[in-house]
Amino acid sequence: MSKVCEICGKTPQVGNNVSHANNKNKRRFMPNLQSVRMQLASGEVRRGRVCTRCIRSGAVTKPAAS
Repeated sequence: MSKVCEICGKTPQVGNNVSHANNKNKRRFMPNLQSVRMQLASGEVRRGRVCTRCIRSGAVTKPAAS
């Protein structure tokens, strides 16, 4: 399963783990993806993997509870 937000396209970033001795090892910063039910512009409701930034900002419209 890919680690990409379906709304903004956020992907993992690359950086370093840095120890107290300043040793550096490569690491990946993963986006905080959640599986949410979202309503598309066409009115269709489906599941998608979306980052928490998009959920908080209101870029994802959740379907009305029924």
